[in-house]
Amino acid sequence: MMMKNIGFVNFLFSARFSRLMCTLCFLGLCSLKGQEVKAQVTQADYRRIDTLGNRNLQVYHAVNQPVWIGKTHYFWYLDHGRDKDVFWMVNAENGEREEAFQAEKLAAALSRVAGRKIEARKLPFRSLDYDTDRKGFEFEWNNRKWHYSVKHNKLTRRDTIVVSRMPWERPDPKAMKRVLSPDERWEAYNKDNNIYIKDRTGEKEYALSWDGTKDFYYSGDLVWSPDSKKLAVVKVRDIPERRIPLIESSPVNQKQPVLQWRDYAKPGDVLPVYLPVLFDVEKKLQIPLDTRCYENQFYLQLTGWRADSRAFTFEFNQRGHQRYIVAEVNAESGEIRPLIDEQSPTFIHYNRNFRYDLKDGKEILWISERDGWRHLYLIDGEKGQVKRQLTKGEWVVREVEKVDEENGKIWFTASGIEKGEDPYQVHYCRIGLDGTGFVDLTPEPANHHAVFSEDRQYLVDRYSRPDLPGGTVIRKGSDGSVIAALPEVDVEDLLQTSWQMPEVFQAKGRDGKTDIWGTILRPSHFNASHSYPVVEMIYAGPHDSHVDKDFRAYHHLTSRLCELGFIVVMIDGMGTANRSKAFHDVCWKNLKDAGFPDRIAWIKVAAEKYPYMDTSRVGIYGWSAGGQNAMAALLFQNDFYKAAVALCGCHDNRMDKIWWNEQWMGYPLDESYSASSNVDNAWRLKGKLLLINGELDDNVDPTSTLQVVNALINAGKNFEQLYLPNHTHSLGGKFVMHRIHDFFVKQLLNQDPPEWE
Repeated sequence: MMMKNIGFVNFLFSARFSRLMCTLCFLGLCSLKGQEVKAQVTQADYRRIDTLGNRNLQVYHAVNQPVWIGKTHYFWYLDHGRDKDVFWMVNAENGEREEAFQAEKLAAALSRVAGRKIEARKLPFRSLDYDTDRKGFEFEWNNRKWHYSVKHNKLTRRDTIVVSRMPWERPDPKAMKRVLSPDERWEAYNKDNNIYIKDRTGEKEYALSWDGTKDFYYSGDLVWSPDSKKLAVVKVRDIPERRIPLIESSPVNQKQPVLQWRDYAKPGDVLPVYLPVLFDVEKKLQIPLDTRCYENQFYLQLTGWRADSRAFTFEFNQRGHQRYIVAEVNAESGEIRPLIDEQSPTFIHYNRNFRYDLKDGKEILWISERDGWRHLYLIDGEKGQVKRQLTKGEWVVREVEKVDEENGKIWFTASGIEKGEDPYQVHYCRIGLDGTGFVDLTPEPANHHAVFSEDRQYLVDRYSRPDLPGGTVIRKGSDGSVIAALPEVDVEDLLQTSWQMPEVFQAKGRDGKTDIWGTILRPSHFNASHSYPVVEMIYAGPHDSHVDKDFRAYHHLTSRLCELGFIVVMIDGMGTANRSKAFHDVCWKNLKDAGFPDRIAWIKVAAEKYPYMDTSRVGIYGWSAGGQNAMAALLFQNDFYKAAVALCGCHDNRMDKIWWNEQWMGYPLDESYSASSNVDNAWRLKGKLLLINGELDDNVDPTSTLQVVNALINAGKNFEQLYLPNHTHSLGGKFVMHRIHDFFVKQLLNQDPPEWE
């Protein structure tokens, strides 16, 4: 493919990039037999890795999120340079840029308010909200909003920032909700488990229902028809939801522990049933609906009325996630008619569904994997049949970004369009609603992040890869042609520190045909004549793909392990998303697989090319679903993996949250749950294991890890455990990192870790 991006081409062929690639190629060709690394890991090494986050500061001119200013063709962005950070204002029409304001003047004004010196080179805020006339902007500082007039150099104090806090509990569907009719005559509300309306002209109240009870009630989910004559409501057949206890052993404000409770449904639990209900407001009566086909549900939700009030729609997710229906309810007869009936013998990835109703429901834009790949379809909303498939091929639509019904255009992101390119890299595309006029607006072989001007005439495109710092260009929205390039990303200082550029690596998976993609990270001062243990960072959650496709100077734990003397790899194996449906389906009723046959094949191919990767010393670690995966490596693949750290793992899918686990493991529960359970298979453990979790984890029930511990004890297995008081699902603190470092240094480098300072 011919590249249009001038900045991209300049970087590819710049002298420093050529030198770097030559070095990597030379290393790749080395066939020296690996030698054991003898250097002892020291306290100084541990202190040094605590400073690695500063690498991000050695990357210059990487454009922070560009922000368009109102409906104009101007945008601003924050630029981190060697000497100072600069807010730039850019005219997209010609690429001309200028400093958005004089930082020295604003810093002086802030200094007067603060009573101390504020540096103009690094102002104490990172984001702006520009006035549409571009004469001033609002920003947040010191828990308050401020406005700065650029023209008059005037700083004005505005509102105090109110930090909203989410409650532990979900919104109560019984909570009263009052909804005004479009003609403003009626007010509808739920009260005493029933639905009432009030005539606002006379304040008279009417009951529309009388049969609501405490456990089968009419909820506050009320939607008026546009003509104010009908009312759609959800009636809930309720059940007591499972609650899990959490013990806060070491509260800061008292000596005694605190018992906390969380609502937490698990696979197999009885669920509430949500049923659509239709009321005729003029006649003050309920129109009967036959909802028997929609009661075996995971969830049902109202999705609005047709503009002409002829019908309302709802979406039904059948329990087990193998059937998903978009249905329409006739406002006069109450007849329920399926418009889309998506079915799968494995699962429907319902969290990625997309629906957009066109022509007041006469047509529906829908995403489906029915041909084996995730694509856009135009559905006849009257016949419930496919009118045309808009996108097609062995690639996937990632997200629909914008639908312009008036001009018949769709903007979306996609991956895998170009053969040979990393199939996870995101591109921005456009196509007509008639299926013609497809164009890839960001064609360079990289991962793209684009933001469009409101009128879609221009876009700012930031692109990079793990092995390419990349840059930013301004493009025309019509064809993606480049108008101007912003200064390219500068990593010269980083390269001077002996930091190693990550390598994107590709190898065949378990079937010998499918390309598996991942990234290799090497330590600074890398020496191809040495032998390095390999550590895999795993997260095989089927809801997405997980290997970062952007350039990063620093990865939290992976970079730290590299600097202690490990080769770290990250891989997307089969069973994860954003490839074909068949690729994804590997996970179904089979989470223990975790793509391991592909991961192991990939690592072995990499080690054949790079003999310094010692496959006799392979470790693995992961958080959450990755924690389940990491331990599973020592149960089901322990002839390859020798040491694992499992952090807050969902070790038995019957113990974890319902929505995630039934999506992949199915309903009703069967023997597949036990087959994938780290608890039931704990007796298989071989290798060195460290289990870590927090007592207040309300994402993954902490007892999941404790049940693993119990099973390991009963099986007479040796392992290590770190159970953290007051910790939740986030376990990235210094103490935990130190324990992980010690574990891998001991188990894979065969060294005693340094004494703790």
